[in-house]
Amino acid sequence: MSNGEVRYAGFWIRFIASFLDTLFLALPLGILIYIISGGQWFDFAQYQQNLQMAMSGNSHALDNQPHTSFRWELLFEISVLVVTVIFWDRWRGATPGKKFVHIKIVDAKTHKDISNKEAITRSLGYIPSTLLFGIGFFTIAFRKDKRALHDLLAGTAVIYDEEAL
Repeated sequence: MSNGEVRYAGFWIRFIASFLDTLFLALPLGILIYIISGGQWFDFAQYQQNLQMAMSGNSHALDNQPHTSFRWELLFEISVLVVTVIFWDRWRGATPGKKFVHIKIVDAKTHKDISNKEAITRSLGYIPSTLLFGIGFFTIAFRKDKRALHDLLAGTAVIYDEEAL
């Protein structure tokens, strides 16, 4: 880090990294699991029908919700968790999205690589961060160290990777 100064990553850069991870990690995993499930994960035809009804202005577009298989959904969520932790471990706290925007996750106190325990706690911490309309993410805007609720729970912080710049 330049002159020992830590630069914390704010909301928007983290949002961009998260969006890129959705494109490069979650979407491909979702497609793969949907194919493996033989279409049993969720009723894609019902999603299409609801979308068409919504686009035509039909106020009853969401009356019939598609059937979703809990087993396949659980497999998807666990797969995303495992792949994310593997990236954090191999790429020193970064996923492809974080790597692209030159940020990484570190231990909040030492600014060193995160442990597997911190990684798993942080991943599970996304659940309470997402509850109540994502309010756990907005703590980033009000803290000097830009930590979200899941960072506080896991003892992590997201900083700019000065070595990658």
